Amino acid sequence: MKVAVIGGGAAGFFAAINVKENYPNASLTIFEKSAKLLSKVKISGGGRCNVTNGETSIKKLSLAYPRGEKKLKKVFTRFNTKHTIEWFENRGVALMTQEDNCVFPVSQDSQTIIDCFLSECKRHAITIKTLHPVTEVVPSENRIKILFRKDISSQIFDKVIIATGGSPKRSGLDWLNNLSLEIDDPVPSLFTFNMPSEPIKKLMGVVVENTITSIEGTKLKGDGPLLVTHWGMSGPAILKLSAFGARVLAEKKYEFNVIINWVNEANHDKVRLALSDLSKTHLNKHLSNFRAFKLPERLWVYLLEKADLPNDKKWGDLGKKGINKLVNILTHDVYAVKGKTTFKEEFVTCGGVSLSNIDFKTMRSKQYENIYFAGELLDIDGITGGYNFQSCWTTGFIAAELG
Repeated sequence: MKVAVIGGGAAGFFAAINVKENYPNASLTIFEKSAKLLSKVKISGGGRCNVTNGETSIKKLSLAYPRGEKKLKKVFTRFNTKHTIEWFENRGVALMTQEDNCVFPVSQDSQTIIDCFLSECKRHAITIKTLHPVTEVVPSENRIKILFRKDISSQIFDKVIIATGGSPKRSGLDWLNNLSLEIDDPVPSLFTFNMPSEPIKKLMGVVVENTITSIEGTKLKGDGPLLVTHWGMSGPAILKLSAFGARVLAEKKYEFNVIINWVNEANHDKVRLALSDLSKTHLNKHLSNFRAFKLPERLWVYLLEKADLPNDKKWGDLGKKGINKLVNILTHDVYAVKGKTTFKEEFVTCGGVSLSNIDFKTMRSKQYENIYFAGELLDIDGITGGYNFQSCWTTGFIAAELG
């Protein structure tokens, strides 16, 4: 059996290695269009590679995917985060789970993951061909012809796994046109918010560990840590909004208002009561000298100024009007967003090959018997935290069964 894997990234390598473990006598070739292999693995997690997430509940795990949740929930019973950790550790890669549940190699170096894949390919005698851009996949009489650029001869295979990764533009999927697949238009996911007109940027580096974020005029919400940057805002609370709101924010052309709840408390009456108690127990202290909800000092002073509350005003002199101002700024702080920035060097797309084309029991095309799909080429994407690699491992593992 001759098998081809198109795409030398995370899903492609994982699928290829598992094909050889399932079918040791198969002839297998990985085709990569560029000169670089596993380039996204290399830069993931700031060069440390966030391999997966430590979440073991399949229900909670599937909720991390704005696109693909229901399909993944079913297949995570077959290959999930626990299986991923076992897979790598069985091949000599020691992993560690951080407090935030992100899983990294103990080496803190993505090269460890790359070396593991390359070593497994060598052990299984998997052929790797770089600089082999595929221009067309042609199904014919139970076999598949793969066409390359003009100077490379076409080849015929029994089965093909397509795992070319996400494309930022629909044109990047044009080489699949002859397969007549339904394609969901790609738009960016996992990006940070640019705020060119907002003075909060001067607080760059400030982190608030627990926040609630939302997009004005929508039902979109995020939570978790928020980071103030020199261009605006980032951190999981913002990245979740960008992922779940990928299409909505694209339609808004990335111009909208984001609302920040700095105290992670949706019940405004509870916030009001807490501030009222502070005004009684610390009545002689200046506002600037006693921070409510243990907010970072620079942010607290900034919010007082934005709420038009003098730093030297005493807690006991706040009154009902002052407390209402604080409640509003702490729970409903509005910022104008104009534009986006890619999160570090990672790029995740919302969109790709529609899941309606795929039989998720096998990851096989519903139209073509011997063509399978895996990874970010599919309309699957997760929030930050190792979830996007996990969907690559899961779909690659199932595709490799060649069922």
